[in-house]
Amino acid sequence: MSQPFAMSRIEGRSVPDMIDWHAQARPNRVFLIDPDARRTITYRDLQTAAKAFAANLYKQGIEPGSTVGYAMKNGADAVLVLLGCLYGGYTATAINLVSGVSTITYVLEHSAVEIVFVNDSTEALVREATAELGNPPLSVTVSADWFEGTDDTLPVAGVNSGTDGLLMYTSGTTGKPKGVVLTHQSLLAGGGNTALAHQLTKKDRALCVLPVYHINGLCVTIMGPLASGGSVVMPGKFSVAAFWDHLRDHACSWFSVVPTQISYLLHQTTPETALPALRFGRSASAPLSPDVQSAFETKFGVPIIETMGLTETAAPILSNPLPPGVHKIGSPGIAFGNEVLIANTDLNELPHGEEGEVLVRGPNVMRGYRNNPEATAASLTPDGWLRTGDLGKMDADGYVFITGRLKELIIKGGENIAPREVDDALYSHPDVIEAAAFAQACENYGQTVEAGVVVRDGTGLTEGDLIELCRSKVGAFKAPDRIHFFPELPKGPSGKILRRKVADTASGL
Repeated sequence: MSQPFAMSRIEGRSVPDMIDWHAQARPNRVFLIDPDARRTITYRDLQTAAKAFAANLYKQGIEPGSTVGYAMKNGADAVLVLLGCLYGGYTATAINLVSGVSTITYVLEHSAVEIVFVNDSTEALVREATAELGNPPLSVTVSADWFEGTDDTLPVAGVNSGTDGLLMYTSGTTGKPKGVVLTHQSLLAGGGNTALAHQLTKKDRALCVLPVYHINGLCVTIMGPLASGGSVVMPGKFSVAAFWDHLRDHACSWFSVVPTQISYLLHQTTPETALPALRFGRSASAPLSPDVQSAFETKFGVPIIETMGLTETAAPILSNPLPPGVHKIGSPGIAFGNEVLIANTDLNELPHGEEGEVLVRGPNVMRGYRNNPEATAASLTPDGWLRTGDLGKMDADGYVFITGRLKELIIKGGENIAPREVDDALYSHPDVIEAAAFAQACENYGQTVEAGVVVRDGTGLTEGDLIELCRSKVGAFKAPDRIHFFPELPKGPSGKILRRKVADTASGL
C-alpha cells in the first residue's frame, strides 16, 4: 500500500534534489507519457535529460541564475526544457503563447532572457515578437541533442530551496503583466499542496490538458506528481473529443481542468466505457458554478473537487477534501499547506461570516514581482501575507466562499453586486455553457449590470428569458439589464473567462 504524502518529503529541497531522489529510488517508474509523440519518460530518463540539458546550456555560455525562456506547446520536450532549466539553477521564464505578440515582446524584454526555446509550431511567433527588440534573445528550436551528453560540467552545487526557479507573468488585464518570481521552495510547495489536498501517491497518474506556461498546468500536474512520485499524461492540447480516451487509455486517476472545460465536457461528451482508475477531477483558476458542478457529477459519476490558486502562490491554496470528507459546493475549500484568512481594509482578521479580502501565507508564496518593488510592497505584507485581491467569507469550518474580485465589483446605486452571483444565476439554465456578468457605465446608477453568455446550439433561449431567470434568482436590482450572446467568451491561457474583455467586446456590439 502506498504511503500518504507528507510535506516533510519536500521541505528544504530543490527540484534537482527531487529528481535525483526519484531517479535513485524508482528509476524505472514512469514520470511522463506524451501520447502525441508516443514517448514515455521514466524518472531515470528525466534525470539524464535534465542534467544534459542544463550542461548544454552552460556550454553555450549561459550562466546559472540567468533567465531562460520557453515558448512551447505541451509535450515531453516542454517538460524537459522546464525541468532542465530548474535542474541547472536557471530561472525558467514561461512565455504565454496566446497573450499576443506585443505582450510576448514585453515579457522577453522585461525578463532579460538570453535564450528562448521553441517548437516548430511556435518559432514564427517568437521571431515576430523579437523583431522589434534591439538585443533579441537567441531563439532555439528544441532537438534531441539538447537532452544528450554525459559529462559532468554542470555546476549544480548552488541550487537550493531558495534559488529562483520560475518567472511567470500575470495576465496583465489591468495593465502591464507583472513577473512573478517563484523559488524552488515555492514550486515544490505548490506541488506538495496539491499532493496533500488530493492524497496523491506514487500510484496516481494525472492527465494534464492545461498549458505548462500557466501555473495550474505547471505546479498542479507537473510538480504534484514530482512531489508525490507519481506520473502525468500530457497531450499537446485539450481536446473535447479525446479527453475521455486519454483518461481510459492511460489509466489516469485524476485530472485538472478549468470551469469552461468542465462545461464543454458536460454539454458535448459522454464516455463510451467505464473509467475504473479515475478517482476525481479538480477545478481551478476560476469559480465553478454549483449547477454545472452538480450536473457534471450526476452525468459522469466523477467527483469534482473545486480548488483555488494563484500564480503568486504557485497554484493551490484552497481545496475541498476528497470524499468522504465534507465537500461544500460553491466553495473552493479549506487551506492545505498554507494559512488563509479573511481581512478588513486594515488587514485585520475578520470573524467568520464577514466579507473581506482573502490573504494567504506559506512556503508556496512568491518571493516578489521582478523589478517591481512597488507592486511587491503593495501585495506582500511585512509579515508575509499575500493580498490576493479576492473578496470572500470563511465559515466556522474554515471553508472559504469567494464573493468576487475587489476590482470587479459592480457598484450600482451605491450597492455592491458580486458578478459571481449573477454568473451562477445564468449557469443554472442547462443551455448556458459560459457566462460572465460585468459592469457598464450608467447615468442613473453610476454602473449597471450586463452579461455575456454562450448557449447551446439550437436552443431557443432569448435575452428576455435569461433576464427573467436572473430576476427570479437574484432579484430585479441585481439582474442584468442586457445580455449579449457570444460564440465564445474571451479567455486567458488557463481558460479563465476575462470579464473585462467581455465587457469591452460587448460595448462594441
